[in-house]
Amino acid sequence: MSLEVQDLTIDVGGRRVVDGVSFAVPDGARVGLIGESGSGKSLTALAILGLLPDGAEAHGSVRWNGREILGLRDHELAELRGDEIGIVFQEPRTALNPIRTVGRQIAESVRIHEGLSKRDAAVRAVAEARRVALPDPERIVGRYPHQLSGGQRQRVAIAMALACRPRLLIADEPTTALDVTIQAEILELLRTLVRDDGMSLVFITHDLAVLSQIATHGVVLEDGRVVEQAPVSQLLTAPASPVTQGLLRDATATLWRPGGDAS
Repeated sequence: MSLEVQDLTIDVGGRRVVDGVSFAVPDGARVGLIGESGSGKSLTALAILGLLPDGAEAHGSVRWNGREILGLRDHELAELRGDEIGIVFQEPRTALNPIRTVGRQIAESVRIHEGLSKRDAAVRAVAEARRVALPDPERIVGRYPHQLSGGQRQRVAIAMALACRPRLLIADEPTTALDVTIQAEILELLRTLVRDDGMSLVFITHDLAVLSQIATHGVVLEDGRVVEQAPVSQLLTAPASPVTQGLLRDATATLWRPGGDAS
């Protein structure tokens, strides 16, 4: 399955914040949307799944496996979310329900989309917790989000997004709130899961060094417009846009590994 975004525009309060963004994510590809804060990369991702905030309007085309999904009704999009397209947000503390155990939250998706019984879904939740390398999965599924570390909460969010084995994962700056060591672990986990499941990936970041660890193709945005698209290896070695050149200068030194791109 493939994702095609064509001439996407987003207006918020009468102001255009995304202007004519186009890119494609072929089946199994790993594409990064990269830009500074306010470049429109996260709004672009939210528009794909109909999750834009109130007052925002999107126009253009978003096709998933040849089907136009921009403008679908909420109940139609709900069938896609979690089942065919999963999403991981930047801050799992706000994405997780504080009054439900993490096991129940992991199980919810498979109960909705696969019709599993409560008992079978609970067993599945343990398996998914183990799959994302949460420690002592049988016990941790009974905990609440506030009882987990930031890295553990992000692993729970990833387990929730991937429980139904979606064909596309959208990861919106999933490592930004984590320290460098945990950040590297989450990147390795995502890279492994995407590869093992044969998923497509849209990875959103402001950090070119991070992008080099997870994606093979980059789409650079500035002020809501695409300023450069190229293989990540080219963005690292011969960036054409001044924006990309600036991102390269600012690349996080602690994650920089010459020649260590995700190709």
